Amino acid sequence: MKSERIRIKLQKLVINFEQELLSENLRNKVLALIPCFNHLRELGKSLIPSEVARSARDRILHYFLKYPHVIIQGDELLVVSGIQEYARRVRELKIQFGWSIISGVTAKEMYAENEFPLKDITPESMGPSDYILISKRQDRDAAFRWQLANDIRKENIGVREKLLKYFRANVGNKITGEELKYLAKNRSEWGRRVRELRTEFGWPIATKNSGRPDLDIGVYLLEADRQSPEHDRIIKDSIKREVLRRDGYKCTNCNWSHEEWNRSDPRHLELHHTKHHAKGGKNNEENLITLCTVCHDDIHRN
Repeated sequence: MKSERIRIKLQKLVINFEQELLSENLRNKVLALIPCFNHLRELGKSLIPSEVARSARDRILHYFLKYPHVIIQGDELLVVSGIQEYARRVRELKIQFGWSIISGVTAKEMYAENEFPLKDITPESMGPSDYILISKRQDRDAAFRWQLANDIRKENIGVREKLLKYFRANVGNKITGEELKYLAKNRSEWGRRVRELRTEFGWPIATKNSGRPDLDIGVYLLEADRQSPEHDRIIKDSIKREVLRRDGYKCTNCNWSHEEWNRSDPRHLELHHTKHHAKGGKNNEENLITLCTVCHDDIHRN
């Protein structure tokens, strides 16, 4: 076995280094350790056979896919990749290849905004060099979105305006918190700004926690390029979730659900007041029903 052969060679080198420690020549000690470092690196790389993953990036991806939803330390990636610049390879996996990998910094920000529902993980314990693979599904359109995010990021407008512009350019597309964090130039306010867009300005930005259980963890999606009426914006997220769950995530009028969504008919689900809000209708479960935007508009027109 290759790993065992490398281990034996490394063991011999370490044993022989005992003689070098007796020497007073610093450079000789350093030079004697170089083969140890090389063999240790080769040992780490050999843990994932070349027929499974040949490059450092492939080994990192293989490791993430083997342990999704688990905090992976940077030192682990250093070992399996066999290279010092493993962080660059992680970035390539996210930006160029569309793998949903978030850092410890992003995880903490998502947790603060109640958008990190991995109950077995406490992001507060994560360091900046820790990572989590959020989904085992690859997003092949991510490279295009990252380029767009880079262009919008450079514009001289506020964080909320940048986020909204990015969402509106990606209606119906899934967006990760890592993209939004980058767009906001890594400012911790991005989560708060997204919540404001949804709750104060009425943009239908959905997450797994806000009524779209079909979405992956840490994914955001602008369901339609339209704002909800002002009186609907004050309905609490917790109430929305309960009403949607009660109605089976379907329109109570036509039975439409998000499973039927397509770009030629980009409707989404909204809540409708049985007794109109203007006439004193309350924002509670008893006075709210789920409607698709088409049925909702028809009711208000009539």
